[in-house]
Amino acid sequence: GRGFAFRRKQKIERQYRKLLKKRRQVHSLQDNQFTDTYPEHLKHLYLAEEEKLKKRRRTPGDSVPSEEKLNKAAEPVVTQEKFKNKTSNQKAKEEYEKIKAERARKKEEAEKRKQQREEAQRLYKQKKMEAYKILSKKTKKGQPNLNLQVEFLLQKIQQ
Repeated sequence: GRGFAFRRKQKIERQYRKLLKKRRQVHSLQDNQFTDTYPEHLKHLYLAEEEKLKKRRRTPGDSVPSEEKLNKAAEPVVTQEKFKNKTSNQKAKEEYEKIKAERARKKEEAEKRKQQREEAQRLYKQKKMEAYKILSKKTKKGQPNLNLQVEFLLQKIQQ
């Protein structure tokens, strides 16, 4: 019923449907390849040019040069459109590069903060150690040296 063979069958059906869908897309792209597509802001100019060319064809003059002009006018539009539209792969690469740059920037900032914190801790410990050495000095008899302690307090007040 719903065992291994059933799942395998469903998987193969999904793959088949996906393949059919891809083939349909390829055919539709091939059909659209030969249609004229113009940018919206220049469309009216191209359409007017096309009308002029149609009128010239009706006259008993040269029909071949007018067709060549039409083809030349349509080609740059298609190539410009190709460069404008990015593929999903290109979009994904750009997105990945943005994310990668953002991560690198955050990593650098975290590293700077860590170094600043470590430097501040090192300075704090050094100051603390100097104060401890001064305050813990003893006289020959083992009594605390009040003279050094008073000097230390004086320096602190002056700062």
